[in-house]
Amino acid sequence: MGQKQKQVLEPSPDNETTKRRRVAFTGIDVGVEAKDCIRIFLVSSKEEFEDPESFVINPVDLNSYFDNDGKIFGYEGLKINIWISSISFYSYADIVFESLSDRGKGVTDLHEALQSIFAETLVKSKDEFLQKYLTDNNFVRTNISNGEVLKQKAFNQADSDASNVEVVRLMAGNMPTGQLYCHIIPLVLLLVDGSSPIDVTDPQWELYVMVQKKTDQQGEIQCLLLGFTAVYRFYHYRGNSRLRLGQILVLPLYQHKGYGRFLIEVLNDVAISENVFDLTVEEPLDNFQHVRSCIDTQRLLSFEPIQPLVTKAVSFLKGGRLSKKTHSPRLTPPPSDVEEVRKNLKITRTQFLKCWEVLIYIGLNPTNKYMDNFVSVISERVKYDILGKDSGTSGKQLIEIPCDVNPEASFVMFKSGAGEDIITAQMDDNQTNQEEQLQKLVQDRVKEIQLIAKKVTSHLESSEVAAK
Repeated sequence: MGQKQKQVLEPSPDNETTKRRRVAFTGIDVGVEAKDCIRIFLVSSKEEFEDPESFVINPVDLNSYFDNDGKIFGYEGLKINIWISSISFYSYADIVFESLSDRGKGVTDLHEALQSIFAETLVKSKDEFLQKYLTDNNFVRTNISNGEVLKQKAFNQADSDASNVEVVRLMAGNMPTGQLYCHIIPLVLLLVDGSSPIDVTDPQWELYVMVQKKTDQQGEIQCLLLGFTAVYRFYHYRGNSRLRLGQILVLPLYQHKGYGRFLIEVLNDVAISENVFDLTVEEPLDNFQHVRSCIDTQRLLSFEPIQPLVTKAVSFLKGGRLSKKTHSPRLTPPPSDVEEVRKNLKITRTQFLKCWEVLIYIGLNPTNKYMDNFVSVISERVKYDILGKDSGTSGKQLIEIPCDVNPEASFVMFKSGAGEDIITAQMDDNQTNQEEQLQKLVQDRVKEIQLIAKKVTSHLESSEVAAK
């Protein structure tokens, strides 16, 4: 048989310059995280809009508003700039990208995602935002016009002229309060970790709005919102009520200037003047808790009924080395004095005990000489709170038991003679690791106490100098 010859196609002279067509596959779209392509600015004028770098705000979390682990798909070179008016709290988003295509992950609906944050405050037209919503100076003033002015205070800031700041109480369940809150809730969602909207149709909610009043060049009074807090009024036994702070926000441009402190002081005044049972806080963040403890510690320093107790505790710590004793006391105040503080200052038991440790630390001046004793007391208290025991006594404890019906309910709680309302926390079973964790908690608590004490004493010294 003859061998079959392989045919070779010779290029014709006419096709010598013809290029081969290349086939390429588009890469898989890895997406871009929302926090990496979105910038948000809080501005109050056209000039700030055009040069917004000094007015950027840093959201605690943007990725949670986008599916697929916070990633945006389908865009190349995506940049989103969002401006929020600090006058009317409307917003405008400028979305720019180089190309748009579905590369296997779909195309993220940016408008829908931004709507989930800003809702009806998101404006489509740039011109409308600049000409209307950055000049609507009546928005805040109109919506607080029927509110109750609780307190006024003059602030002198180094970077601005003296201004009059007031706190206005608004009751939920009406149109003006609902409209104002719906406009500022996007900032709450962006800037307060773990926040969610309140029900503005529930009349038990109260808004305490802090505004700055200034007179413009035309002689008209302008109201600029600096911050707010949302408080829920619960019914309490025998016709009384108790207040729970649910949200608080001072806008970024006005933080660290004393405005947040002023807002908390107003709430304390309301709690006392209206004789509510107490004022509690729902899941306070660390920064807020620090400010709150500074304020409450200062209030307690001038509360005469507990001063003998503080003096007695301080004298005990100055009396000898506790490390030589088999048992270090927690030095907690008696229940009758805890009740006295709640009744007169509306400070809860838990909050009072935190401030109590700061009061003792301040009284130990000079603290370095008695620091070992103080740390021993804090260590005993932390051990009690976490493990529910100190030197053979215990408070409330949780004991796990088998349960085939409902595994989530498989525990019993009992309370021994110590009488403390503290539930044990889960710790590492390894004794060495447990001791290390406890030591770390003690160190953190001591540092926290020192920071609060330093700020309180510094504030008192500044007040004394100003009064002279």
